[in-house]
Amino acid sequence: MQTKSILVRLPAPLKKQLDALRGKGVTANGLIRHLLKQHFNPIPRAQKGR
Repeated sequence: MQTKSILVRLPAPLKKQLDALRGKGVTANGLIRHLLKQHFNPIPRAQKGR
């Protein structure tokens, strides 16, 4: 899979929270990738009926 780079600007308080997660081993790229996957691949809903 070929990847593309993007630039994301964050407000200072949000960046501070993101930096705090680095101590737990979470990277900004990893977190953003995870959130985008969640957003674009929602869990399918169960079918109603039969």
